[in-house]
Amino acid sequence: MTEKPLILVINPGSTSTKVALFKGEEELKELDISHSTADLAGFHSSLEQLDFRFRAVEEALKNWGCQPADLKAVIGRGGPLKPLAGGVYHVGESLNADLRSGKLVDHVSVLGGLIACKIADEAKIPAYIADPISTDEFTEVARISGSPELPRISLVHALNIKAVAAEVASEEGHKIEDVNYIIAHLGGGFSISPYQKGKLIDANNANDAGPMSPERCGTVPLQGLLKLCFSGKYQYAELRKKLLGRGGLFAHLGTSDCRDISKMIEAGDEKAKLVLEAMAYQIAKEIGAMATVLKGKVDAIVLTGGVANNPYVVKWVTERVSFIAPVKVKPGQKELKALAIHATRALAEPSIVKEY
Repeated sequence: MTEKPLILVINPGSTSTKVALFKGEEELKELDISHSTADLAGFHSSLEQLDFRFRAVEEALKNWGCQPADLKAVIGRGGPLKPLAGGVYHVGESLNADLRSGKLVDHVSVLGGLIACKIADEAKIPAYIADPISTDEFTEVARISGSPELPRISLVHALNIKAVAAEVASEEGHKIEDVNYIIAHLGGGFSISPYQKGKLIDANNANDAGPMSPERCGTVPLQGLLKLCFSGKYQYAELRKKLLGRGGLFAHLGTSDCRDISKMIEAGDEKAKLVLEAMAYQIAKEIGAMATVLKGKVDAIVLTGGVANNPYVVKWVTERVSFIAPVKVKPGQKELKALAIHATRALAEPSIVKEY
């Protein structure tokens, strides 16, 4: 019997780097490496954090008693690249160059592939990414906005969405190609997408539109935003941070942690209750909109991501959307396991690996 391959999985987040060691699809070890505000204060971009985060991953491997030479592959979360289909990609010269260029969206996920490549180069093994956030399976009609200069783009939590959809389909005894789901990935940012027969055919793009989230504003009044942009009060970077890092729940309540907000509600804070319910209201509206994309043919609505652990949000969303389809709750993220599955299959079937 062929021995299952040892695979290192790397998933950088805004304030942490998750790493895990898998034997095939079986997780052996996992570590969530936290990075404090002080740790990250001196970096002005995600790329500048590469060596810092690489050393943290190296240290984790060392503490586990594992050498790069012990591994058969390394796979990282896929960052924003040019639009491309879902699947597993070899981190070759072109992909590595685009991640390092700094010309793409500044998102910490670019470090997943770069750290994987540094470790893989040392060990002379393959480095992969899979289902990056620039996965683009939009229909052509979904790309049109009200301005030809501002087309709608696909930036979506594809990795977790596809993993959760596959899990739900498997539980129900269906092939993913035979079902239509609306998946609401509810993390620091939200991706709400109609998943039609294995493809993400639309999404809100958490940095542009959709519901407010714990850290992002979502869709805001356009004329008010224009006035804010030209008020002279903010430089670009400052306003971007206000909208995309310190917006949403944080802007209203001073915290982006739904657990803290639940405690505020339980202590009788009516403002906290109103704001959290408003977020759930907006999530439900977006789910309703995506039901029209699927022409009402929705087999299930799936709530996933960290916010799906919050009973208030789940209750309020379910009350508004359960008439569309059954609501299934899959809290947390399946990204580490999903990456391990992609890498295991890539090693077993090299023909499925795509070149960038």
